[in-house]
Amino acid sequence: MPPIEVVFYKDDDGSVPMIGWFAELSEKARIKCRARLTRLQSMGHELRRPESDYLRNGIYELRVGLHGLNFRMLYFFCGTQVVVISHGIIKEDVIPDREIEIAMSRKIKFEREPGRHFYKEL
Repeated sequence: MPPIEVVFYKDDDGSVPMIGWFAELSEKARIKCRARLTRLQSMGHELRRPESDYLRNGIYELRVGLHGLNFRMLYFFCGTQVVVISHGIIKEDVIPDREIEIAMSRKIKFEREPGRHFYKEL
């Protein structure tokens, strides 16, 4: 299976939520999150718990734990070969419905205008 293309969601104003979130993380957390993104790129739909889990309505989470913190990157698939990372959060007990709804809204926007909401990290 060819590698999956992993891209970030870009908002209407040109900002990329994942870039801002990454900037707030410790170096060790960024390294672990990037490793998880690499696993997603190589495994795509086949990635399962404990690394990834399905939430609902086409939204998934990449799961990273570090020093008792639960880092989550919410994402969705666009076709079979592209994964769009919506945004990241540090979750406490459960992922708030509001965060899943944000990802669902971004999925709809991306599907309508992929070129406008597509950001590929260099």
